[in-house]
Amino acid sequence: MSNHFSKLGISAPLVQSLSELKISVPTEIQEKAIPIILNQSEDFVGLAKTGTGKTAAFGLPLLQLIDTKQDFIQLLILVPTRELGHQILSNLESFAKYLPEISIAASCGGIPIKPQIERLTQPTHVLVATPGRLIDLIQRKAINIKHTRFLVLDEADEMLSVLKEGLDEIVAELPKNRRTFLFSATMPGPIKQLIQNYMSKQLIQISANMETVGNQSIDHEFVVVNPIEKLDVLMHFLSSKEGERGIIFCKTKAAVNKLAKNLAINRYSSGAIHGSLTQPIRDRIMGQFREGHINILVATDLAARGIDVKEISYVVNYHLPDVYETYVHRSGRTARAGSKGLALTVLQEDETAALAGFEKELGIKFIPFKKPDSTSIEENNTVLWAKQIFKTKPNHELDLNLKDKVKTVFHHLTKDELIEKMLANYILQHKTDSTTKVNIKDPKRTK
Repeated sequence: MSNHFSKLGISAPLVQSLSELKISVPTEIQEKAIPIILNQSEDFVGLAKTGTGKTAAFGLPLLQLIDTKQDFIQLLILVPTRELGHQILSNLESFAKYLPEISIAASCGGIPIKPQIERLTQPTHVLVATPGRLIDLIQRKAINIKHTRFLVLDEADEMLSVLKEGLDEIVAELPKNRRTFLFSATMPGPIKQLIQNYMSKQLIQISANMETVGNQSIDHEFVVVNPIEKLDVLMHFLSSKEGERGIIFCKTKAAVNKLAKNLAINRYSSGAIHGSLTQPIRDRIMGQFREGHINILVATDLAARGIDVKEISYVVNYHLPDVYETYVHRSGRTARAGSKGLALTVLQEDETAALAGFEKELGIKFIPFKKPDSTSIEENNTVLWAKQIFKTKPNHELDLNLKDKVKTVFHHLTKDELIEKMLANYILQHKTDSTTKVNIKDPKRTK
């Protein structure tokens, strides 16, 4: 058993669970944060990129500081989304496997509140919550956080819009002598203001992996496309990654739904999540993705928070994000736990100028991705068409006489001859469709 975490001060029961989770060497943020959280009394700010182990950095030492003789909520962890909340809950439960006396619960939005209220009537030491749901519980007088010793604001840069309006109400319920821990991947101006307003002046701030993690583990690439070929180029890329897992990010729910439908039509192993889906549906799709039953997840930014799957080999920005911080969180879904990853951004010509800002602000370098030529795209689309046919379920309700008539037409053909004729027909129709599209869009070509 590795003693790396023992040297940081982590207790034997926690080290044993880490060993079973095959976590033996601390990341930089864990190595820096754990001794401070365990041995100091000041507030704490930790800056580290997504995927560097921030949950363990605060979770391990704070679990160790829980006094199980006291049955009230001692540790409150605020998170931006229910997905991240459930992920942190799962991680903490895994860490505390050999600390069964510690009671951990989650209260996140998007699911019925009554079972959560009932759960909070039982002794609870650690609560993971989204701000909106916590405020709801406070207003219903269904929760007591007046004795909370530790407050964690995780992924604080993603919670700014919610915290801006709700943190005052939450803080009013907390004791003044609590310790506050803020963890973030970026440090925009509003975060600095939040630190000034809600944390003590005698705080400790550390940063880890802030400049090198992206450059070392993620290849940042871009491809410039015309709008009409965007989907074809994406599908060609996805075909080259067959069997690998990846996430495609879109700006809006409508764009997620449209792209997911196109991928389903072309028989890609995919699913979609966004904020309008019910929690059971989102949980089912996320479960399928984590367990490898689907390989591609199409998602909005907020819905994808909390996805901690080590085997994600690529991320696609189907739409360029509006802010630099969003790019950090998107690309951080890949290259986790020390593995390599690819972040591919699909751009239109008028968007290319924006890349320079991302490079300067984030300290990364975008390199061109080799765009497939028209022949390669046509070949890929033809293979996708063949897969559509292969995966189409037979219609057993068709009239038998009709089936016999069609069989009579083809009965003298060999398998190879039938395939050749089907291919020729597909290509002929494809060319006809393309010509029709050109004629519609360019009247000069019809003269």
